[in-house]
Amino acid sequence: MHDEPFAQADPDWLQLTREARAWLASPLGKMLLEQEHLALENELARFFGGFLVHYGPAQAKPAQAEQIRCNVRLGAPLAGVDIACEEQAWPLGEHAADVVVMQHGLDFSLSPHGLLREAALSVRPGGHLLILGINPWSTWGLRHYFAGDGFRRARCISPTRLADWLNLLGFALEKRRFGCYRPPLASAAWQSRLARLEHWGSAMRLPGAGFYLLVARKLVVGLRPLRQVQRAPMGKLLPMPVAKISRRDSQ
Repeated sequence: MHDEPFAQADPDWLQLTREARAWLASPLGKMLLEQEHLALENELARFFGGFLVHYGPAQAKPAQAEQIRCNVRLGAPLAGVDIACEEQAWPLGEHAADVVVMQHGLDFSLSPHGLLREAALSVRPGGHLLILGINPWSTWGLRHYFAGDGFRRARCISPTRLADWLNLLGFALEKRRFGCYRPPLASAAWQSRLARLEHWGSAMRLPGAGFYLLVARKLVVGLRPLRQVQRAPMGKLLPMPVAKISRRDSQ
């Protein structure tokens, strides 16, 4: 059963968000979100400020930043969203947020470039942008090609490619983390048996995990150097003759 939208929105984007929500509410989606929640809580604990924006299709309550006064969810006009907006029309001023978290927003978007630009504009200089996405170089990334549900529509943008986009938008990549090392098996018994993979993968920092977390900081724009004004030539200065006065003459 899908949520009914409480405002008008692009029907294609709304349908994509609904399919993503349905998949993230499945057992596999919940397992992925649980692992991401732990990673996000760990990262958000070090941030502080006045305004955090969370954007993503999941209906589950996202991780909160305790040291940030206001945590707001943007997204499609569905249950759990605080402020409804289009993916390329956020109702925020430029440099309004201290931290922006995008949890699978790029995976399930009609225009990843446009969405990323919108999020980048909302981050203040010195603020941070956190992006969670499906790792294409994993069993999860392979499974989405054969999925028969909303997971099939995931874009699975590689973290390396995303780091290049962030660099062009004026961000410096500070951290790259991976999580959810268990393969996307539907059997709960097998998931329980393979739970140790989470500890081993995190300890060895293996790259083949189900999701990645990028932490990027927006660079502070420096002052522009002033252009030197060219002065009109005033002519050459000529040395003037100086009268020589000896001590004998002064006496």
